[in-house]
Amino acid sequence: MWQSIAEQISTELDIDFQITDKASLNGGSVNLAWHIQGQGRQFFVKLNQRERLEQFENEQWSLQKLAQQGAIRVPEVICVGQTLDKAFLVLEFLPLQMETEQGWQQLGEQLAALHARHEQAMFGFDWDNFIGLTVQPNQWQSNWSSFFSEQRLGWQLQLLAEQGFGVGNIDKMVEQSRQLLAHHKPLPSLLHGDLWRGNVGFTAEGPVVFDPACYFGDREADVAFTGLFARFPEAFYQSYQAVYPLHEGYQQRKSLYNLYHVLNHANQFRGSYLLQAQELIKQLFH
Repeated sequence: MWQSIAEQISTELDIDFQITDKASLNGGSVNLAWHIQGQGRQFFVKLNQRERLEQFENEQWSLQKLAQQGAIRVPEVICVGQTLDKAFLVLEFLPLQMETEQGWQQLGEQLAALHARHEQAMFGFDWDNFIGLTVQPNQWQSNWSSFFSEQRLGWQLQLLAEQGFGVGNIDKMVEQSRQLLAHHKPLPSLLHGDLWRGNVGFTAEGPVVFDPACYFGDREADVAFTGLFARFPEAFYQSYQAVYPLHEGYQQRKSLYNLYHVLNHANQFRGSYLLQAQELIKQLFH
């Protein structure tokens, strides 16, 4: 397996790369993570079962899309591929440092700069991708309230119901969500899509984000998620607001946007996330 990965790196970079050292890293809950090095070069490798190739390809495309914007640093994609029994994604290796207030300020400014670029007229993406292990549909729509209510909330609610965990009348909740967003007319921004503390790091040169689930949507959805599970420091929000202030009514929409992520966690992990989803639904759709 490792020889196959080394050969693909060699082909991609037009070098003769041989792995002389490798070490397992603490990764996320989905993939195995490795640090490999040789000939003075080092790389970060994600591994999973062969059938996970599509997820790695989607991550590659999202990282490349973010990199094209030039607003926030992401790891450079080296290559993606398969061995006999594994799928892999090779990225540049970025040595991470301790977080600082200045780093969070930079991240707030950079995210605001990313969100301020409204190059796309519709909501969605050129392909469906994944939020964690869950498929994330991204069919293009011109109406944000419909896009979010149908392709985000409705989709997750339907997945829950299919597994026997229905939490209410789906059609009714989708319609109530649409009504809550009916008068909110955001411009489409490229979103990271899965922006929580676990997907943020800091290098000597500044912040870096990884594991994106990109699509064009309301920028408030990105900002809302930063406060759901482990709220970002206040320096991040202050600097974001200074560059691109949030619209009136954000505090009311924040819980609605975060319901999507709570439902996704309920779909993947059950347990307390199901209870959290039910509580949020009561608050939003009484």
